[in-house]
Amino acid sequence: MLYYKTYQHAESTEWVTFVHGAGGSSSIWFKQIKSFKERYNVLLIDLRGHGKSQEMFQRYFTNEYNFENISKDIIEVLDHLKIQKSHFVGISLGTILIRTICEIAPERVNSLILGGAVTRLNVRSKFLVAVGNATKRFLPFMWLYKLFAWIIMPRKRNQESRILFASQAKKLCQHEFIRWFNLTYKLNPLLKYFNEKEIKMPTLYLMGDEDYMFLPQVMDLAKKHKNSFLNIIPDCGHVCNVEQPDAFNRLAMNFIDSNS
Repeated sequence: MLYYKTYQHAESTEWVTFVHGAGGSSSIWFKQIKSFKERYNVLLIDLRGHGKSQEMFQRYFTNEYNFENISKDIIEVLDHLKIQKSHFVGISLGTILIRTICEIAPERVNSLILGGAVTRLNVRSKFLVAVGNATKRFLPFMWLYKLFAWIIMPRKRNQESRILFASQAKKLCQHEFIRWFNLTYKLNPLLKYFNEKEIKMPTLYLMGDEDYMFLPQVMDLAKKHKNSFLNIIPDCGHVCNVEQPDAFNRLAMNFIDSNS
């Protein structure tokens, strides 16, 4: 089972589960934990091959890396803790995993807060994926990771996010990076399906106004899906929970409270 950490509230019955993105770990939520644990039960998870789950992923060598299996890892933790339903907060690729949980176990989801959401790939992101797939087996993965981080988060104010994600990514091994990067082959058809099929669960998109790679696509999606809401956070890039934590926490907790 994946590594997890919980903070249990003395009175609240609401659970909030945090799902990080590729190359990160549950430590990226350090600016959320204090605020959230004062109001809810909190569950932090390290995805397979990431953070403290690195030591536990031997079993997954025979388990295909796809979005459904990785999402089932998260559900396994909920089952172990006997958490029937949870609000889910995700960032970047973690938002795709949360959206997948809505497909395979919708009864476990109260609401979704999707930060820096990836809902469709534009021309630039498709080009990045193509470059990564062409070079991933012979270039050191940290070169690719730092390049991608700089392209997605190029501004000076994004520096903290770039440094944080690079420090976490260093803990991955090359083979594990390749397993995760291979998921990009399955990304386009999955995102197309998510765009076409609206879910019933209330969904809040939290996007930085400088997240030029992914914000336009989210804006289009939020207009089409009646259960989706969008808040654009000013002076902020892709990793909005790190760059503007006060706004992120306030908007996310207000949404959770309105859907509890």
